[in-house]
Amino acid sequence: MDLYLPIANLSVNGIWIVMLGMLTGVLSGLFGVGGGFLTTPLLIFYGIPPTVAAASASTQVTGASVSGVLAHGKRKGVDYKLGGVTVVGGILGAGIGALLFNALRSAGQIDVVINVLYVVMLGTIGSLMAKEAWESIRPSEAAKAKAAPKRRHHPLVTALPLRWRFYSSGLYISPLAPLILGVIVGILTMLMGVGGGFILVPAMLYILGMSANVVVGTSLFNILFVTMATTMMHALTTQAVDIILAAFLLIGSVTGAQMGTQVAQKIKPEWLRFALAAIVLLVALRMLFGLGVQPDEIYTVTAL
Repeated sequence: MDLYLPIANLSVNGIWIVMLGMLTGVLSGLFGVGGGFLTTPLLIFYGIPPTVAAASASTQVTGASVSGVLAHGKRKGVDYKLGGVTVVGGILGAGIGALLFNALRSAGQIDVVINVLYVVMLGTIGSLMAKEAWESIRPSEAAKAKAAPKRRHHPLVTALPLRWRFYSSGLYISPLAPLILGVIVGILTMLMGVGGGFILVPAMLYILGMSANVVVGTSLFNILFVTMATTMMHALTTQAVDIILAAFLLIGSVTGAQMGTQVAQKIKPEWLRFALAAIVLLVALRMLFGLGVQPDEIYTVTAL
């Protein structure tokens, strides 16, 4: 089934787009990530222009997050107060990201920047996740002997002024910490089309010190509203959102999110993290390869 994408200005196979959206939805339910960190690269591999892929992926991530938030909300797995603070930061970050996006596109460098950001971010996050997951699967003797309790918060979080109680997360910290984290995620969402969960989830666990049972749901809550804001900003400022592409991605992702939530309850968390790390590293290597090879179509634009 061929579809014509008016903004991307090309034809695609609708079934493949739905399947890609379903993959994103499954990842959303499994790991609490929006899945955009894989959707955008896969769309680029398929031939979608990077600007359209990033803008449309953020739209699709919204749909996947709605389904995931509802599933986690039923079991009281969402800290709405802390999530609200990160959402405010995310919207501010999205505004900053919109300015950067337009500036880079005017300079003709946005496609390169998107690809480089993906290689750096996915390579770093994938390596750290793989190391942590492998240590959980095959703990060394030294790790077994080291039974010292982990620090709840990062020292920088403890040093910040003002403190609020976030009862669902079991935290008593400055709201500036989740606010700044939200700003960073908002900028990345605008530039890369990601939900930001692959940064938000580890940061909530290891920097904010949140309780593990609310991290995934709170991450999805943040992703839901931040991606809504970035979609509107893209539509108003960059005009790069392809509604046909986003709609077919949504069809698959909403179904996939429920499937992922069910599967997550049956598989050991460390194996899930290791599988995600492997996928992330493979995508990073493929994008790095794409940056170093000659494209199939070479063209120049010269002023006459």
